[in-house]
Amino acid sequence: MFKKILALSPMLFAVASFAAVDVNKGTEAELDGLNGVGPAMSKRIIEARKQGEFKDWPDLMQRVKGVKEKKAQKLSAEGLTVNGQAFGGAAATAPKEAKAPKAPKP
Repeated sequence: MFKKILALSPMLFAVASFAAVDVNKGTEAELDGLNGVGPAMSKRIIEARKQGEFKDWPDLMQRVKGVKEKKAQKLSAEGLTVNGQAFGGAAATAPKEAKAPKAPKP
Protein backbone atom coordinates (compact mmCIF):
# COMPACT_ATOMS: atom_id res chain seq x y z
CA MET A 1 0.00 0.00 0.00
CA PHE A 2 2.81 2.39 0.88
CA LYS A 3 4.48 1.72 -2.50
CA LYS A 4 1.24 2.61 -4.29
CA ILE A 5 1.03 5.89 -2.40
CA LEU A 6 4.64 6.69 -3.28
CA ALA A 7 4.02 5.87 -6.93
CA LEU A 8 0.86 7.98 -7.04
CA SER A 9 2.38 11.06 -5.38
CA PRO A 10 4.58 12.18 -8.31
CA MET A 11 1.69 11.77 -10.73
CA LEU A 12 -0.58 13.96 -8.61
CA PHE A 13 2.16 16.54 -8.29
CA ALA A 14 2.66 16.60 -12.07
CA VAL A 15 -1.05 17.14 -12.67
CA ALA A 16 -1.23 19.90 -10.06
CA SER A 17 1.83 21.69 -11.44
CA PHE A 18 0.32 21.76 -14.94
CA ALA A 19 -2.85 23.48 -13.83
CA ALA A 20 -3.98 26.05 -16.36
CA VAL A 21 -3.71 29.72 -15.48
CA ASP A 22 -6.29 32.02 -17.06
CA VAL A 23 -4.81 35.35 -18.05
CA ASN A 24 -7.92 37.18 -16.81
CA LYS A 25 -7.96 35.54 -13.38
CA GLY A 26 -4.37 34.62 -12.55
CA THR A 27 -2.42 36.54 -9.96
CA GLU A 28 0.92 38.11 -10.75
CA ALA A 29 2.64 35.23 -8.92
CA GLU A 30 0.68 32.59 -10.87
CA LEU A 31 1.50 34.26 -14.18
CA ASP A 32 5.15 34.64 -13.19
CA GLY A 33 5.26 30.95 -12.31
CA LEU A 34 4.72 29.94 -15.94
CA ASN A 35 7.77 29.24 -18.09
CA GLY A 36 8.14 32.10 -20.53
CA VAL A 37 6.47 34.69 -18.29
CA GLY A 38 8.85 36.72 -16.19
CA PRO A 39 8.17 39.52 -13.72
CA ALA A 40 8.17 42.18 -16.45
CA MET A 41 5.66 40.37 -18.66
CA SER A 42 3.37 39.48 -15.76
CA LYS A 43 3.29 43.19 -14.83
CA ARG A 44 2.47 44.12 -18.44
CA ILE A 45 -0.36 41.59 -18.44
CA ILE A 46 -1.76 42.89 -15.14
CA GLU A 47 -1.54 46.51 -16.36
CA ALA A 48 -3.30 45.70 -19.64
CA ARG A 49 -5.94 43.72 -17.75
CA LYS A 50 -6.83 46.86 -15.75
CA GLN A 51 -8.27 48.32 -18.98
CA GLY A 52 -10.61 45.34 -19.22
CA GLU A 53 -10.51 41.58 -19.49
CA PHE A 54 -8.92 40.01 -22.53
CA LYS A 55 -11.58 38.76 -24.96
CA ASP A 56 -9.39 36.25 -26.76
CA TRP A 57 -5.81 35.49 -27.78
CA PRO A 58 -5.67 38.15 -30.54
CA ASP A 59 -6.79 40.74 -27.98
CA LEU A 60 -4.00 39.63 -25.60
CA MET A 61 -1.41 39.71 -28.40
CA GLN A 62 -2.50 43.20 -29.43
CA ARG A 63 -2.50 44.70 -25.93
CA VAL A 64 0.56 43.06 -24.32
CA LYS A 65 3.95 43.98 -25.73
CA GLY A 66 6.11 40.94 -26.41
CA VAL A 67 3.29 38.47 -27.04
CA LYS A 68 3.06 37.51 -30.68
CA GLU A 69 1.94 34.26 -32.31
CA LYS A 70 5.10 32.27 -31.52
CA LYS A 71 5.15 33.41 -27.88
CA ALA A 72 1.42 32.76 -27.56
CA GLN A 73 1.93 29.16 -28.71
CA LYS A 74 4.66 28.65 -26.10
CA LEU A 75 2.61 30.23 -23.30
CA SER A 76 -0.42 28.16 -24.22
CA ALA A 77 1.69 24.99 -24.13
CA GLU A 78 2.80 25.98 -20.62
CA GLY A 79 -0.83 26.24 -19.47
CA LEU A 80 -1.84 29.86 -20.09
CA THR A 81 -5.41 30.31 -21.31
CA VAL A 82 -7.61 33.24 -22.29
CA ASN A 83 -11.16 32.73 -21.05
CA GLY A 84 -10.39 29.03 -20.71
CA GLN A 85 -9.22 28.69 -24.31
CA ALA A 86 -5.78 27.52 -25.41
CA PHE A 87 -4.10 29.34 -28.29
CA GLY A 88 -5.42 28.13 -31.61
CA GLY A 89 -2.82 29.63 -33.93
CA ALA A 90 -3.45 31.76 -37.00
CA ALA A 91 -6.93 30.30 -37.49
CA ALA A 92 -8.03 31.90 -34.22
CA THR A 93 -6.96 35.40 -35.28
CA ALA A 94 -9.20 35.80 -38.31
CA PRO A 95 -11.62 33.23 -39.62
CA LYS A 96 -11.37 32.85 -43.38
CA GLU A 97 -14.39 32.65 -45.58
CA ALA A 98 -14.84 29.42 -47.47
CA LYS A 99 -14.62 29.81 -51.22
CA ALA A 100 -17.51 28.57 -53.27
CA PRO A 101 -16.59 25.69 -55.57
CA LYS A 102 -16.11 26.71 -59.19
CA ALA A 103 -18.73 25.62 -61.64
CA PRO A 104 -17.43 23.29 -64.35
CA LYS A 105 -16.97 24.87 -67.76
CA PRO A 106 -19.43 23.69 -70.44
